Amino acid sequence: MRDRIAQKLVESSLISQDQLARAIESQQSSGGTLSYNLVKTGAISEMAFAEFMGQVYNVPAVDLDAIAIDPNAVDLIPSDVATKFQVVPLKRDGRTLTLAMANPDNIFAIDDIKFITGFDVRPVVATETAIKRTIDRMYDSADSLATIMGEIEEDFEIVEDAIDDAEIASAAAAAAADAPVVKLVNSLISDAVARGASDIHIEPYEKQVRVRFRIDGMLHEMMSPPFKMKNAIISRLKIMAELDIAEKRVPQDGRIKIKMHGKPIDLRVSTLPTIFGEKVVMRILDQSNLQIDLARLGFHPSALARFLNAIESPYGMVLVTGPTGSGKSTTLYSALQKINKIHSNIMTAEDPVEYNIGGINQVNVQDEIGLSFAAALRAFLRQDPNIIMVGEIRDLDTASIATKAALTGHLVLSTLHTNDAASSINRLVDMGIEPFLVSSSVLLIIAQRLVRRLCEKCKKRTSIHPEVLRELGIMDDADSLMLMEAKGCPVCNDTGYKGRVGVYEVMEISPTLREMIVDRASNAEIKAVAIKEGMLTLRMDGLEKFKTGMTSLEEILRETANH
Repeated sequence: MRDRIAQKLVESSLISQDQLARAIESQQSSGGTLSYNLVKTGAISEMAFAEFMGQVYNVPAVDLDAIAIDPNAVDLIPSDVATKFQVVPLKRDGRTLTLAMANPDNIFAIDDIKFITGFDVRPVVATETAIKRTIDRMYDSADSLATIMGEIEEDFEIVEDAIDDAEIASAAAAAAADAPVVKLVNSLISDAVARGASDIHIEPYEKQVRVRFRIDGMLHEMMSPPFKMKNAIISRLKIMAELDIAEKRVPQDGRIKIKMHGKPIDLRVSTLPTIFGEKVVMRILDQSNLQIDLARLGFHPSALARFLNAIESPYGMVLVTGPTGSGKSTTLYSALQKINKIHSNIMTAEDPVEYNIGGINQVNVQDEIGLSFAAALRAFLRQDPNIIMVGEIRDLDTASIATKAALTGHLVLSTLHTNDAASSINRLVDMGIEPFLVSSSVLLIIAQRLVRRLCEKCKKRTSIHPEVLRELGIMDDADSLMLMEAKGCPVCNDTGYKGRVGVYEVMEISPTLREMIVDRASNAEIKAVAIKEGMLTLRMDGLEKFKTGMTSLEEILRETANH
Protein backbone atom coordinates (compact mmCIF):
# COMPACT_ATOMS: atom_id res chain seq x y z
CA MET A 1 0.00 0.00 0.00
CA ARG A 2 2.84 2.37 0.90
CA ASP A 3 4.52 1.77 -2.49
CA ARG A 4 1.22 2.28 -4.34
CA ILE A 5 0.56 5.61 -2.59
CA ALA A 6 4.16 6.74 -3.16
CA GLN A 7 3.92 5.85 -6.87
CA LYS A 8 0.61 7.73 -7.26
CA LEU A 9 2.03 10.83 -5.51
CA VAL A 10 4.97 10.93 -7.93
CA GLU A 11 2.74 10.23 -10.96
CA SER A 12 0.43 13.09 -9.89
CA SER A 13 3.50 15.43 -9.67
CA LEU A 14 2.59 16.21 -6.05
CA ILE A 15 6.09 15.16 -4.95
CA SER A 16 9.37 14.48 -6.77
CA GLN A 17 11.45 11.28 -6.67
CA ASP A 18 14.09 13.18 -4.61
CA GLN A 19 11.47 14.26 -2.04
CA LEU A 20 10.17 10.67 -1.83
CA ALA A 21 13.72 9.36 -1.32
CA ARG A 22 14.30 11.92 1.47
CA ALA A 23 11.05 10.91 3.22
CA ILE A 24 11.90 7.19 2.99
CA GLU A 25 15.40 7.90 4.38
CA SER A 26 13.80 9.86 7.27
CA GLN A 27 11.38 6.95 7.87
CA GLN A 28 14.21 4.42 7.99
CA SER A 29 16.25 6.50 10.46
CA SER A 30 13.46 7.84 12.72
CA GLY A 31 10.49 5.49 12.24
CA GLY A 32 6.88 6.51 11.61
CA THR A 33 4.74 6.06 8.50
CA LEU A 34 5.59 7.33 5.03
CA SER A 35 2.80 9.92 5.20
CA TYR A 36 4.17 11.29 8.50
CA ASN A 37 7.67 11.59 7.03
CA LEU A 38 6.47 13.18 3.77
CA VAL A 39 4.80 15.97 5.77
CA LYS A 40 7.70 16.22 8.26
CA THR A 41 10.34 16.64 5.53
CA GLY A 42 8.23 19.29 3.77
CA ALA A 43 7.66 17.24 0.60
CA ILE A 44 3.92 17.99 0.74
CA SER A 45 1.61 20.05 2.95
CA GLU A 46 -0.77 18.37 5.40
CA MET A 47 -3.90 19.46 3.57
CA ALA A 48 -2.59 18.58 0.10
CA PHE A 49 -1.76 15.08 1.34
CA ALA A 50 -5.17 14.73 3.03
CA GLU A 51 -6.95 15.74 -0.20
CA PHE A 52 -4.85 13.26 -2.18
CA MET A 53 -5.70 10.46 0.29
CA GLY A 54 -9.37 11.44 0.06
CA GLN A 55 -9.20 10.80 -3.70
CA VAL A 56 -7.40 7.46 -3.14
CA TYR A 57 -10.01 6.24 -0.62
CA ASN A 58 -12.97 8.10 -2.20
CA VAL A 59 -13.91 9.81 1.08
CA PRO A 60 -13.93 13.53 2.03
CA ALA A 61 -10.70 15.12 3.37
CA VAL A 62 -10.82 17.42 6.42
CA ASP A 63 -8.55 20.05 7.95
CA LEU A 64 -8.74 19.19 11.66
CA ASP A 65 -7.23 22.52 12.70
CA ALA A 66 -9.95 24.48 10.92
CA ILE A 67 -13.14 22.65 11.89
CA ALA A 68 -15.16 22.64 15.12
CA ILE A 69 -15.08 19.27 16.89
CA ASP A 70 -18.05 18.26 19.04
CA PRO A 71 -16.80 17.46 22.60
CA ASN A 72 -19.78 15.12 23.07
CA ALA A 73 -18.56 13.06 20.11
CA VAL A 74 -15.05 12.96 21.59
CA ASP A 75 -16.48 11.56 24.85
CA LEU A 76 -17.81 8.53 22.93
CA ILE A 77 -14.32 7.12 22.27
CA PRO A 78 -11.74 6.65 25.08
CA SER A 79 -8.34 8.30 24.56
CA ASP A 80 -6.47 4.95 24.46
CA VAL A 81 -8.74 3.74 21.62
CA ALA A 82 -8.31 7.00 19.69
CA THR A 83 -4.52 6.75 20.12
CA LYS A 84 -4.40 3.04 19.21
CA PHE A 85 -6.35 3.46 15.95
CA GLN A 86 -5.23 7.09 15.25
CA VAL A 87 -8.80 8.39 14.89
CA VAL A 88 -10.65 11.53 15.98
CA PRO A 89 -14.47 11.55 16.44
CA LEU A 90 -15.79 14.78 14.88
CA LYS A 91 -19.58 14.88 15.23
CA ARG A 92 -22.68 12.75 15.70
CA ASP A 93 -25.73 12.93 13.41
CA GLY A 94 -28.47 10.66 14.73
CA ARG A 95 -27.01 7.13 14.68
CA THR A 96 -23.96 8.10 12.57
CA LEU A 97 -20.57 9.08 13.98
CA THR A 98 -18.22 11.01 11.65
CA LEU A 99 -14.68 9.75 12.26
CA ALA A 100 -11.42 11.31 10.99
CA MET A 101 -8.94 8.54 10.14
CA ALA A 102 -5.43 8.44 8.72
CA ASN A 103 -6.35 5.11 7.07
CA PRO A 104 -10.09 4.88 6.22
CA ASP A 105 -9.44 1.32 4.92
CA ASN A 106 -8.84 0.05 8.47
CA ILE A 107 -11.90 -2.19 8.76
CA PHE A 108 -10.79 -3.51 12.19
CA ALA A 109 -10.75 0.01 13.64
CA ILE A 110 -14.19 0.82 12.19
CA ASP A 111 -15.68 -2.45 13.51
CA ASP A 112 -14.21 -1.93 17.00
CA ILE A 113 -15.49 1.64 17.20
CA LYS A 114 -18.95 0.55 16.00
CA PHE A 115 -18.96 -2.01 18.81
CA ILE A 116 -17.68 0.46 21.47
CA THR A 117 -20.06 3.31 20.57
CA GLY A 118 -23.07 1.49 19.13
CA PHE A 119 -23.11 3.97 16.19
CA ASP A 120 -22.56 3.60 12.46
CA VAL A 121 -19.22 5.09 11.38
CA ARG A 122 -18.78 7.55 8.51
CA PRO A 123 -15.02 7.82 7.81
CA VAL A 124 -13.29 10.96 6.53
CA VAL A 125 -9.55 11.27 5.97
CA ALA A 126 -6.97 13.49 7.70
CA THR A 127 -3.19 13.31 7.91
CA GLU A 128 -1.49 11.32 10.64
CA THR A 129 0.30 14.44 11.94
CA ALA A 130 -2.99 16.39 12.21
CA ILE A 131 -4.70 13.45 13.95
CA LYS A 132 -1.88 13.10 16.51
CA ARG A 133 -1.99 16.84 17.20
CA THR A 134 -5.78 16.79 17.61
CA ILE A 135 -5.70 13.77 19.94
CA ASP A 136 -3.18 15.68 22.11
CA ARG A 137 -5.52 18.68 22.09
CA MET A 138 -8.88 16.96 22.59
CA TYR A 139 -7.66 14.30 25.04
CA ASP A 140 -5.45 16.79 26.83
CA SER A 141 -2.40 15.02 28.28
CA ALA A 142 -2.35 17.57 31.10
CA ASP A 143 -5.70 16.16 32.20
CA SER A 144 -4.26 12.67 32.33
CA LEU A 145 -1.36 14.00 34.39
CA ALA A 146 -3.86 15.59 36.77
CA THR A 147 -5.72 12.27 36.99
CA ILE A 148 -2.50 10.43 37.78
CA MET A 149 -1.64 12.98 40.46
CA GLY A 150 -5.07 12.48 42.01
CA GLU A 151 -4.47 8.73 42.16
CA ILE A 152 -1.00 9.31 43.62
CA GLU A 153 -2.31 11.47 46.46
CA GLU A 154 -4.40 8.49 47.56
CA ASP A 155 -1.92 5.65 46.89
CA PHE A 156 1.52 7.06 47.62
CA GLU A 157 3.19 6.52 50.97
CA ILE A 158 6.73 7.57 51.83
CA VAL A 159 9.15 6.18 54.41
CA GLU A 160 10.16 8.98 56.83
CA ASP A 161 12.11 7.14 59.51
CA ALA A 162 15.30 6.14 57.68
CA ILE A 163 18.39 6.57 59.86
CA ASP A 164 21.79 6.27 58.14
CA ASP A 165 22.86 6.91 54.53
CA ALA A 166 22.40 3.28 53.50
CA GLU A 167 18.86 3.20 54.89
CA ILE A 168 18.06 6.57 53.27
CA ALA A 169 19.23 5.25 49.90
CA SER A 170 17.25 2.04 50.38
CA ALA A 171 14.10 3.98 51.36
CA ALA A 172 14.53 6.35 48.42
CA ALA A 173 14.94 3.44 46.00
CA ALA A 174 11.83 1.76 47.42
CA ALA A 175 9.80 4.98 47.08
CA ALA A 176 11.12 5.54 43.54
CA ALA A 177 9.99 2.05 42.51
CA ASP A 178 6.46 2.71 43.81
CA ALA A 179 3.95 2.30 40.94
CA PRO A 180 2.40 5.82 41.15
CA VAL A 181 5.87 7.44 40.98
CA VAL A 182 6.87 5.33 37.98
CA LYS A 183 3.56 6.21 36.30
CA LEU A 184 3.96 9.93 36.97
CA VAL A 185 7.57 10.11 35.73
CA ASN A 186 6.70 8.15 32.56
CA SER A 187 3.68 10.41 31.90
CA LEU A 188 5.80 13.50 32.50
CA ILE A 189 8.39 12.46 29.91
CA SER A 190 5.70 11.30 27.45
CA ASP A 191 3.85 14.63 27.79
CA ALA A 192 7.04 16.62 27.20
CA VAL A 193 7.89 14.61 24.05
CA ALA A 194 4.31 14.95 22.73
CA ARG A 195 4.41 18.73 23.22
CA GLY A 196 7.75 19.03 21.41
CA ALA A 197 9.61 20.26 24.52
CA SER A 198 13.40 20.48 24.40
CA ASP A 199 13.94 20.43 28.19
CA ILE A 200 12.15 19.37 31.38
CA HIS A 201 12.91 21.31 34.60
CA ILE A 202 11.97 19.79 37.97
CA GLU A 203 12.57 22.45 40.63
CA PRO A 204 12.20 22.01 44.41
CA TYR A 205 11.24 25.00 46.56
CA GLU A 206 10.49 25.36 50.26
CA LYS A 207 6.87 24.17 50.07
CA GLN A 208 6.30 23.05 46.48
CA VAL A 209 7.83 21.32 43.46
CA ARG A 210 7.50 23.04 40.09
CA VAL A 211 7.71 21.31 36.69
CA ARG A 212 8.40 23.42 33.62
CA PHE A 213 8.86 22.49 29.93
CA ARG A 214 10.94 24.53 27.48
CA ILE A 215 8.92 24.71 24.26
CA ASP A 216 10.23 26.73 21.28
CA GLY A 217 12.86 28.28 23.56
CA MET A 218 10.44 29.53 26.24
CA LEU A 219 9.75 27.93 29.64
CA HIS A 220 6.11 27.10 30.50
CA GLU A 221 4.91 25.93 33.91
CA MET A 222 3.12 22.61 33.49
CA MET A 223 2.30 21.20 36.94
CA SER A 224 3.19 20.97 40.63
CA PRO A 225 3.44 17.34 41.83
CA PRO A 226 2.58 16.60 45.48
CA PHE A 227 5.39 18.00 47.66
CA LYS A 228 5.79 14.74 49.59
CA MET A 229 6.78 13.03 46.30
CA LYS A 230 9.74 15.36 45.68
CA ASN A 231 12.49 12.95 46.75
CA ALA A 232 10.83 9.92 45.17
CA ILE A 233 10.51 11.62 41.75
CA ILE A 234 14.14 12.74 41.81
CA SER A 235 15.31 9.31 42.99
CA ARG A 236 13.31 7.63 40.21
CA LEU A 237 14.99 9.82 37.57
CA LYS A 238 18.43 9.22 39.10
CA ILE A 239 17.86 5.46 39.03
CA MET A 240 16.78 5.65 35.37
CA ALA A 241 19.92 7.71 34.58
CA GLU A 242 22.12 5.30 36.59
CA LEU A 243 23.20 8.01 39.05
CA ASP A 244 24.03 7.63 42.77
CA ILE A 245 20.76 8.24 44.63
CA ALA A 246 22.54 8.50 48.00
CA GLU A 247 24.77 11.36 46.78
CA LYS A 248 22.86 14.64 47.06
CA ARG A 249 25.71 17.07 47.77
CA VAL A 250 27.36 17.33 44.33
CA PRO A 251 26.05 17.74 40.77
CA GLN A 252 25.69 14.57 38.70
CA ASP A 253 25.20 13.92 34.98
CA GLY A 254 23.67 10.89 33.32
CA ARG A 255 21.64 9.69 30.38
CA ILE A 256 18.30 7.91 29.94
CA LYS A 257 17.50 5.96 26.77
CA ILE A 258 13.84 5.08 26.24
CA LYS A 259 11.49 4.18 23.38
CA MET A 260 8.36 6.28 23.10
CA HIS A 261 5.63 6.22 20.43
CA GLY A 262 7.80 3.74 18.51
CA LYS A 263 10.86 5.99 18.30
CA PRO A 264 14.05 6.15 20.41
CA ILE A 265 14.40 9.15 22.75
CA ASP A 266 17.58 10.14 24.60
CA LEU A 267 17.41 12.29 27.73
CA ARG A 268 20.52 14.01 29.09
CA VAL A 269 20.00 14.30 32.85
CA SER A 270 21.70 16.88 35.07
CA THR A 271 21.18 17.19 38.84
CA LEU A 272 22.17 20.22 40.91
CA PRO A 273 22.00 20.56 44.73
CA THR A 274 19.95 23.63 45.76
CA ILE A 275 19.01 24.83 49.23
CA PHE A 276 15.67 22.98 49.05
CA GLY A 277 16.86 19.77 47.38
CA GLU A 278 18.14 18.62 44.01
CA LYS A 279 17.00 20.34 40.83
CA VAL A 280 16.84 18.05 37.79
CA VAL A 281 17.01 19.26 34.19
CA MET A 282 16.53 16.80 31.33
CA ARG A 283 17.46 17.72 27.76
CA ILE A 284 15.27 15.76 25.32
CA LEU A 285 17.20 14.54 22.28
CA ASP A 286 14.65 13.31 19.75
CA GLN A 287 16.44 12.18 16.57
CA SER A 288 13.23 12.58 14.53
CA ASN A 289 13.14 16.31 15.41
CA LEU A 290 16.68 16.93 14.15
CA GLN A 291 16.35 19.09 11.05
CA ILE A 292 19.57 18.55 9.15
CA ASP A 293 18.54 19.88 5.75
CA LEU A 294 20.58 23.08 5.34
CA ALA A 295 18.09 24.53 2.86
CA ARG A 296 15.32 24.46 5.52
CA LEU A 297 17.21 26.04 8.44
CA GLY A 298 16.35 29.60 7.38
CA PHE A 299 19.53 30.84 5.65
CA HIS A 300 19.22 33.75 3.23
CA PRO A 301 20.06 32.36 -0.27
CA SER A 302 23.29 34.38 -0.61
CA ALA A 303 24.40 33.43 2.93
CA LEU A 304 23.66 29.74 2.25
CA ALA A 305 25.74 29.87 -0.96
CA ARG A 306 28.71 31.26 1.01
CA PHE A 307 28.30 28.64 3.74
CA LEU A 308 28.13 25.76 1.22
CA ASN A 309 31.19 27.11 -0.57
CA ALA A 310 33.13 27.15 2.74
CA ILE A 311 32.19 23.63 3.93
CA GLU A 312 33.03 22.16 0.54
CA SER A 313 36.58 23.59 0.73
CA PRO A 314 39.35 20.97 1.14
CA TYR A 315 40.88 22.78 4.14
CA GLY A 316 40.38 25.76 6.45
CA MET A 317 38.23 26.58 9.48
CA VAL A 318 34.48 27.29 9.69
CA LEU A 319 33.25 28.69 13.01
CA VAL A 320 29.69 28.89 14.34
CA THR A 321 29.11 31.27 17.24
CA GLY A 322 26.22 32.13 19.52
CA PRO A 323 24.90 31.57 23.06
CA THR A 324 23.82 28.20 24.47
CA GLY A 325 20.60 27.01 22.84
CA SER A 326 21.01 29.05 19.66
CA GLY A 327 21.11 26.01 17.35
CA LYS A 328 24.88 25.84 16.76
CA SER A 329 24.96 22.02 17.01
CA THR A 330 22.13 21.69 14.47
CA THR A 331 23.98 23.93 12.01
CA LEU A 332 27.17 21.88 12.40
CA TYR A 333 25.32 18.54 12.11
CA SER A 334 23.60 19.84 8.98
CA ALA A 335 26.95 20.84 7.48
CA LEU A 336 28.46 17.44 8.33
CA GLN A 337 25.49 15.62 6.82
CA LYS A 338 25.88 17.66 3.63
CA ILE A 339 29.58 16.75 3.23
CA ASN A 340 29.29 13.19 4.60
CA LYS A 341 30.61 11.28 1.58
CA ILE A 342 32.05 7.77 1.33
CA HIS A 343 35.53 9.10 0.41
CA SER A 344 35.82 11.41 3.45
CA ASN A 345 36.99 10.45 6.94
CA ILE A 346 34.95 12.66 9.29
CA MET A 347 35.75 12.75 13.02
CA THR A 348 34.00 14.74 15.77
CA ALA A 349 34.86 15.53 19.40
CA GLU A 350 31.71 16.53 21.32
CA ASP A 351 30.75 17.22 24.93
CA PRO A 352 28.61 15.14 24.83
CA VAL A 353 27.57 13.51 21.51
CA GLU A 354 23.94 14.63 21.07
CA TYR A 355 22.89 12.78 17.91
CA ASN A 356 24.41 9.77 16.18
CA ILE A 357 25.04 10.24 12.46
CA GLY A 358 25.89 7.22 10.30
CA GLY A 359 29.28 7.31 8.61
CA ILE A 360 30.82 9.78 11.09
CA ASN A 361 33.27 8.82 13.88
CA GLN A 362 32.00 10.60 17.01
CA VAL A 363 33.95 10.85 20.28
CA ASN A 364 32.61 11.86 23.71
CA VAL A 365 34.98 14.28 25.44
CA GLN A 366 35.65 13.32 29.10
CA ASP A 367 37.88 15.85 30.85
CA GLU A 368 37.95 13.82 34.08
CA ILE A 369 39.95 11.02 32.39
CA GLY A 370 42.13 13.37 30.34
CA LEU A 371 40.15 13.09 27.08
CA SER A 372 39.80 16.84 26.50
CA PHE A 373 39.01 18.55 23.18
CA ALA A 374 42.76 19.15 22.68
CA ALA A 375 43.64 15.49 23.46
CA ALA A 376 40.92 14.23 21.09
CA LEU A 377 42.17 16.59 18.37
CA ARG A 378 45.75 15.34 18.72
CA ALA A 379 44.50 11.74 18.42
CA PHE A 380 42.36 12.64 15.38
CA LEU A 381 45.40 13.96 13.50
CA ARG A 382 46.94 10.48 13.77
CA GLN A 383 43.77 8.91 12.30
CA ASP A 384 44.09 10.25 8.73
CA PRO A 385 41.06 12.62 8.88
CA ASN A 386 39.67 14.79 6.08
CA ILE A 387 37.13 16.71 8.16
CA ILE A 388 37.25 17.41 11.91
CA MET A 389 34.46 18.85 14.06
CA VAL A 390 35.40 20.15 17.51
CA GLY A 391 32.41 20.77 19.78
CA GLU A 392 33.85 24.00 21.19
CA ILE A 393 37.12 25.95 21.16
CA ARG A 394 37.53 26.79 24.85
CA ASP A 395 41.26 27.36 25.33
CA LEU A 396 44.56 28.17 23.61
CA ASP A 397 45.58 24.50 23.36
CA THR A 398 42.44 23.52 21.44
CA ALA A 399 42.51 26.71 19.33
CA SER A 400 46.17 26.18 18.44
CA ILE A 401 45.76 22.55 17.32
CA ALA A 402 42.55 23.37 15.39
CA THR A 403 44.27 26.27 13.59
CA LYS A 404 47.29 24.15 12.65
CA ALA A 405 44.99 21.35 11.42
CA ALA A 406 43.11 23.87 9.23
CA LEU A 407 46.42 25.04 7.75
CA THR A 408 47.69 21.54 7.01
CA GLY A 409 45.00 20.18 4.72
CA HIS A 410 42.02 19.53 7.01
CA LEU A 411 38.58 21.12 7.08
CA VAL A 412 37.84 22.07 10.71
CA LEU A 413 34.36 22.98 12.00
CA SER A 414 33.86 24.31 15.52
CA THR A 415 31.93 26.69 17.79
CA LEU A 416 32.80 29.72 19.90
CA HIS A 417 30.83 31.75 22.44
CA THR A 418 30.77 35.31 21.08
CA ASN A 419 28.01 37.81 20.33
CA ASP A 420 28.61 38.24 16.61
CA ALA A 421 30.77 37.01 13.75
CA ALA A 422 33.33 39.85 13.78
CA SER A 423 34.16 39.49 17.49
CA SER A 424 35.14 35.82 16.94
CA ILE A 425 38.32 36.99 15.18
CA ASN A 426 39.56 38.94 18.18
CA ARG A 427 38.45 36.16 20.53
CA LEU A 428 40.91 33.82 18.82
CA VAL A 429 43.63 36.50 18.94
CA ASP A 430 42.90 37.11 22.65
CA MET A 431 43.32 33.37 23.26
CA GLY A 432 46.86 33.65 21.92
CA ILE A 433 46.57 32.72 18.22
CA GLU A 434 48.71 35.01 16.04
CA PRO A 435 46.61 37.26 13.75
CA PHE A 436 48.38 36.00 10.60
CA LEU A 437 47.44 32.40 11.54
CA VAL A 438 43.78 33.41 12.12
CA SER A 439 43.81 35.29 8.80
CA SER A 440 45.21 32.27 6.92
CA SER A 441 43.05 29.56 8.51
CA VAL A 442 39.52 30.94 8.98
CA LEU A 443 37.25 30.65 5.91
CA LEU A 444 33.88 31.75 7.29
CA ILE A 445 32.16 32.61 10.58
CA ILE A 446 28.44 32.27 11.31
CA ALA A 447 26.74 34.02 14.24
CA GLN A 448 23.22 32.77 14.90
CA ARG A 449 20.13 33.00 17.10
CA LEU A 450 16.81 31.15 17.15
CA VAL A 451 13.52 33.07 16.97
CA ARG A 452 10.05 31.61 17.35
CA ARG A 453 8.15 31.07 14.12
CA LEU A 454 4.61 32.49 13.95
CA CYS A 455 1.89 29.83 13.94
CA GLU A 456 0.73 29.38 10.33
CA LYS A 457 -2.84 28.64 11.46
CA CYS A 458 -3.53 31.82 13.42
CA LYS A 459 -0.99 34.55 12.61
CA LYS A 460 -2.65 37.79 11.50
CA ARG A 461 -1.71 40.90 9.54
CA THR A 462 -0.55 43.88 11.56
CA SER A 463 0.45 47.46 10.87
CA ILE A 464 3.57 49.19 12.18
CA HIS A 465 3.90 52.96 12.57
CA PRO A 466 5.92 54.39 9.63
CA GLU A 467 8.34 56.06 12.08
CA VAL A 468 9.15 52.65 13.63
CA LEU A 469 9.72 51.18 10.15
CA ARG A 470 12.09 54.07 9.34
CA GLU A 471 14.02 53.53 12.57
CA LEU A 472 14.37 49.83 11.72
CA GLY A 473 15.65 50.71 8.26
CA ILE A 474 12.66 49.12 6.50
CA MET A 475 12.07 51.73 3.82
CA ASP A 476 9.79 49.60 1.62
CA ASP A 477 6.14 50.44 1.13
CA ALA A 478 4.49 49.05 4.28
CA ASP A 479 1.44 47.89 2.28
CA SER A 480 3.60 45.52 0.20
CA LEU A 481 5.12 43.82 3.26
CA MET A 482 3.67 40.72 4.95
CA LEU A 483 3.89 42.15 8.46
CA MET A 484 2.35 39.64 10.85
CA GLU A 485 1.84 39.26 14.60
CA ALA A 486 1.02 36.41 17.01
CA LYS A 487 -2.61 35.64 17.85
CA GLY A 488 -2.94 32.18 19.49
CA CYS A 489 -5.00 29.05 18.74
CA PRO A 490 -5.26 25.40 19.89
CA VAL A 491 -2.54 24.32 17.40
CA CYS A 492 0.09 26.50 19.11
CA ASN A 493 -1.28 26.16 22.67
CA ASP A 494 -2.49 29.79 22.44
CA THR A 495 1.08 31.15 22.28
CA GLY A 496 0.87 32.39 18.68
CA TYR A 497 4.14 30.59 17.85
CA LYS A 498 4.90 27.11 16.54
CA GLY A 499 8.49 25.99 15.95
CA ARG A 500 11.61 28.10 15.52
CA VAL A 501 13.74 29.42 12.68
CA GLY A 502 17.37 30.53 12.62
CA VAL A 503 18.60 34.11 12.19
CA TYR A 504 22.10 34.14 10.70
CA GLU A 505 25.05 36.49 10.25
CA VAL A 506 27.41 34.84 7.73
CA MET A 507 30.83 36.50 7.39
CA GLU A 508 33.06 35.15 4.64
CA ILE A 509 36.73 36.05 5.15
CA SER A 510 37.57 37.96 1.97
CA PRO A 511 41.10 39.09 0.94
CA THR A 512 40.30 42.57 2.34
CA LEU A 513 39.23 41.12 5.69
CA ARG A 514 42.36 38.94 5.81
CA GLU A 515 44.54 42.03 5.55
CA MET A 516 42.49 43.78 8.26
CA ILE A 517 42.90 40.80 10.60
CA VAL A 518 46.70 40.85 10.16
CA ASP A 519 46.63 44.62 10.88
CA ARG A 520 44.62 43.91 14.10
CA ALA A 521 41.57 45.92 12.99
CA SER A 522 38.80 46.37 15.57
CA ASN A 523 35.55 44.35 15.61
CA ALA A 524 33.59 47.39 14.43
CA GLU A 525 35.93 47.99 11.46
CA ILE A 526 35.82 44.32 10.40
CA LYS A 527 32.01 44.29 10.70
CA ALA A 528 31.59 47.49 8.66
CA VAL A 529 33.66 46.10 5.76
CA ALA A 530 31.84 42.73 5.91
CA ILE A 531 28.48 44.54 5.61
CA LYS A 532 29.80 46.48 2.59
CA GLU A 533 30.76 43.13 1.05
CA GLY A 534 27.18 41.85 1.40
CA MET A 535 26.95 40.37 4.91
CA LEU A 536 23.54 40.61 6.61
CA THR A 537 23.82 41.25 10.37
CA LEU A 538 21.64 39.27 12.78
CA ARG A 539 19.23 42.23 13.01
CA MET A 540 19.10 42.65 9.20
CA ASP A 541 18.45 38.92 8.59
CA GLY A 542 15.82 38.93 11.34
CA LEU A 543 14.03 41.90 9.79
CA GLU A 544 13.97 40.07 6.44
CA LYS A 545 12.13 37.22 8.16
CA PHE A 546 9.76 39.71 9.80
CA LYS A 547 9.04 41.38 6.44
CA THR A 548 7.99 38.04 4.93
CA GLY A 549 5.65 37.18 7.83
CA MET A 550 7.79 34.34 9.20
CA THR A 551 8.17 35.80 12.71
CA SER A 552 7.10 38.84 14.75
CA LEU A 553 8.91 42.11 15.38
CA GLU A 554 8.94 41.37 19.13
CA GLU A 555 10.93 38.16 18.53
CA ILE A 556 13.52 39.94 16.38
CA LEU A 557 13.99 42.79 18.85
CA ARG A 558 14.26 40.29 21.73
CA GLU A 559 16.97 38.18 20.11
CA THR A 560 19.10 40.65 18.10
CA ALA A 561 21.06 43.78 18.97
CA ASN A 562 20.61 47.12 17.19
CA HIS A 563 23.93 47.23 15.37
